[in-house]
Amino acid sequence: MHEMSIAEGVIQVLEEQAVLQNFRRVKRVRLEIGPLAAVEADSLRFCFDAVSRGTLAEQSSLEIIDLPGTAWCLNCHATVSIRRRYDSCTHCGSYQLQVTGGDELRIKDLEVE
Repeated sequence: MHEMSIAEGVIQVLEEQAVLQNFRRVKRVRLEIGPLAAVEADSLRFCFDAVSRGTLAEQSSLEIIDLPGTAWCLNCHATVSIRRRYDSCTHCGSYQLQVTGGDELRIKDLEVE
């Protein structure tokens, strides 16, 4: 379950930013996650709750913003929506797709005190 290490990494970023930006407590964390990032949202929420105990993010809310998966078809030159790597082009059926979005996993913003 790599969601635990992701949650630990988020806490580490929060602690580093607390020092740099001079805040004491995190009330809300919003993450952007694409479908190609291979992250199970419910597992990440569970892990974040566990690793945030005793930290500046204890009792904070974790919001996940789902981003769309997109790709550029090298065959028909269309931008298409995808849910998984190796999906086919919805226009021409080609599998020659270059991922252009949906593999993101990033902290969008924080609400802090």
